[in-house]
Amino acid sequence: MASTTVVVGVDGSAGAVEALRQAALEARLREGRLRVVAVWHVPWTVYSAGAPGLDLDTVTEDLKAEAGRKLEEALEQVAGDLEGIEIVRQVCEGQAAETLVEQSAGAALLVVGSRGLGGFGGLLLGSVSQQCAHHARCPVMIVHHPHAR
Repeated sequence: MASTTVVVGVDGSAGAVEALRQAALEARLREGRLRVVAVWHVPWTVYSAGAPGLDLDTVTEDLKAEAGRKLEEALEQVAGDLEGIEIVRQVCEGQAAETLVEQSAGAALLVVGSRGLGGFGGLLLGSVSQQCAHHARCPVMIVHHPHAR
């Protein structure tokens, strides 16, 4: 039997919220579940900073908690679109594109925003959405935020 899981990545950006809204619609149409994924990682600058008293465990926990907060905030923003849909929340450590590609295995659809929080504003697609489009293991929907230029 084919999977009816729709996977969506959220990062706190307006584009990710719109991707979540569209992913919820797809999950409803497919009568499936929605797996909402937030990804975090410790930036290399933390390791190279060499700051005395820097507690890597605290930094790690803070980054993980912030990703979880962004996930919950995104869900709150589209709460009206989620009624009756089974929601699976995942907060994962790793690089966003790589993690979402891994999460796409066995899914019916992967949904990402066209632009997230990082990168260069002049690009048509963000690096995460571009990597997902090229490497995902299921169909990919790239959602443009309606107010994006």
